[in-house]
Amino acid sequence: MSQSSNPIFVGIDVAKYFFDLASSDARRVHRFTFDDQGLSRAVEHLRQVAPTCVLMEATGRLERPLARHLSDAGFDAAIVNPRQVRDHARARGVLAKTDAIDARMIASFAHSIETRPWQSPSKDAEKLTALVTRRRQLIDLRIAETNRLERVEDDEALDSIHQVLDGVIAQIKSIEKRIAHLLKSTPGIQDRAAILQSVPGIGPTTSAVLVAELPELGTLNRQQIAKLVGVAPVNRDTGLFRGKRTIGGGRKHVRNALYMAALVAAYRNPVFKALYQRLLALGKPKKPALIAVTRKLLTTINVMIRNNQPWNPSTNT
Repeated sequence: MSQSSNPIFVGIDVAKYFFDLASSDARRVHRFTFDDQGLSRAVEHLRQVAPTCVLMEATGRLERPLARHLSDAGFDAAIVNPRQVRDHARARGVLAKTDAIDARMIASFAHSIETRPWQSPSKDAEKLTALVTRRRQLIDLRIAETNRLERVEDDEALDSIHQVLDGVIAQIKSIEKRIAHLLKSTPGIQDRAAILQSVPGIGPTTSAVLVAELPELGTLNRQQIAKLVGVAPVNRDTGLFRGKRTIGGGRKHVRNALYMAALVAAYRNPVFKALYQRLLALGKPKKPALIAVTRKLLTTINVMIRNNQPWNPSTNT
């Protein structure tokens, strides 16, 4: 924490081999290499700056090792959506984009928002996240190869596609077994997954996505968790115009997994089925009604995780 009467915020623009660091109290931007020597120099520099917060953008997980290193060194490191920073830059009239400018804009953005320090996940949690991500990539590959079957007539090409599909399907099954083992045998993950799977409509796949990609579950209120996932309705009103409420942003993969779980819950879980039918009876179209069920499912499991309690139809209504 800064000892100055004015808090100091640091923005870091992360690249593959280096990162640029800008402080809200200085014009100069410092560049450090993304290796042991560069990380040590960055920590020494930050100890002299004594920032209130160190902020960086999510950049395809390149930022994770740096955030972990800074967190271990005692700094409050936070990660934000890069779209938010870019919108902030545009609002300030900054259209140019360089590493140094980006670092300054991140520092400026840190000054204007309330951030949550990034929590370094355990090795088991990182393993689960890696497996869940790899499964999703293989599913996409399976879909792509399956679609190609419809447009290929050559026997040799078809045989190649089938060989790839056989390998991909085998890989998916193998990874799903490893995910199931983690969910059933790992302390912390095991308890969390068991609570989630106690909800009719949430199976092993959805619970794995939630545990791996929504660690904030149980730590936020209902509005915050809905906004984080991207299922909070956004107003589109101006003057006398009243537009449709929409959802978007947030964590796409989590939202997609929850939507599929809500689709099952709307027909097989009595609590969510009653909500879905009530919304349809009020004239709500099916998709917005399912989105409402998705939001209710999310806020329900958020409370369950927070209270460390499994599904109970009499209390989860």
